[in-house]
Amino acid sequence: MKALILSGGHGTRLRPLTYSQQKQLIPVANKPVLFYAIEDVIEAGIKEIGIILGPNKDQVIETVNSVEWDADIEFIYQGDPLGLAHAILVAEEFLGDDSFVMYLGDNILRDGIVQHADKFRSLNPDSLILLTEVDEPQRFGVAELDEWGKVKRLVEKPKVPPSNYALAGIYFFKPVIIEACKNIKPSWRNELEITDAIQWLIDNGYRVEASIVEGWWKDTGKPEDILEANRLVLEEIHPRMDGRVENSKIMGRVVVEAGTVVRDSVIKGPCIIGKNCRIVNSYIGPYTSVGDNCVIEGTEIDDSVILDGSEIVQAGRIVESLIGRNVRIRESNSKPKGYRFVVGDNSNIVL
Repeated sequence: MKALILSGGHGTRLRPLTYSQQKQLIPVANKPVLFYAIEDVIEAGIKEIGIILGPNKDQVIETVNSVEWDADIEFIYQGDPLGLAHAILVAEEFLGDDSFVMYLGDNILRDGIVQHADKFRSLNPDSLILLTEVDEPQRFGVAELDEWGKVKRLVEKPKVPPSNYALAGIYFFKPVIIEACKNIKPSWRNELEITDAIQWLIDNGYRVEASIVEGWWKDTGKPEDILEANRLVLEEIHPRMDGRVENSKIMGRVVVEAGTVVRDSVIKGPCIIGKNCRIVNSYIGPYTSVGDNCVIEGTEIDDSVILDGSEIVQAGRIVESLIGRNVRIRESNSKPKGYRFVVGDNSNIVL
């Protein structure tokens, strides 16, 4: 079995960050979201991975190639994002006659996909789709199941949902899905929708099974989703102290990476501080991720994601914020507190 991981799209809901970087590369607990997908498919025993590229393709290639993966990775350029089914057609040569899992690269699953891959192999359906229970199914693609758990129908954002099982963005397919993708027409969005392709399978007598996600699942498409995923991942972090701590108080599960100095500060976990940072006279609170090469002085930060290379000096109290790479935030003449930020890369903010 192969894997097709999608790392395209414009990420409009995450602007301004996604003007300068691909949305799947935004880190959660200091790891690009895309890496969670790659790790999941490798854990499921898959050794051939195709990654679909769109905007910022060179950035994705460079980031993925910075790690030595236990798999062969091929990059496939989609160009304009014309739908998930279109991505499959673009990857037809890579997929060949093999079964595959398609994994949306901005999704994170707590428990990975091993049990779902095993179910696909054992049941041997034409498709197996991952579903998760949600409180507001009308916001998602929703599956209607029969009494045996097979998928009867897929409905996109229904006003009256037939169930509360939403599509979780991970799909297992036999090669027949390529025929399905070739037999559907663009939707009102002018995209080839994967839900239409799966419905084509159902309508033409192919077997589509469901597998229910038991642990948490997050689609990291919006700033609040990134922050929530960060909380969920940090909740299970294992403490580690590779940096240097001087005259500071460390409470709870905290990771301090090599080369980082924490001085005259309070760090309260769960949180992670990356490599070669300087934390001075500051408070880093729970559910905060600080990237590599950051400087934080005289500032309180809670429940936030700070990307690499940012400097935050005498900035009062920052909460529930997503701050891009190489951002500068510093105090001017006043000392405001409680600012909330979604800040793009290379920004310069004076408070």
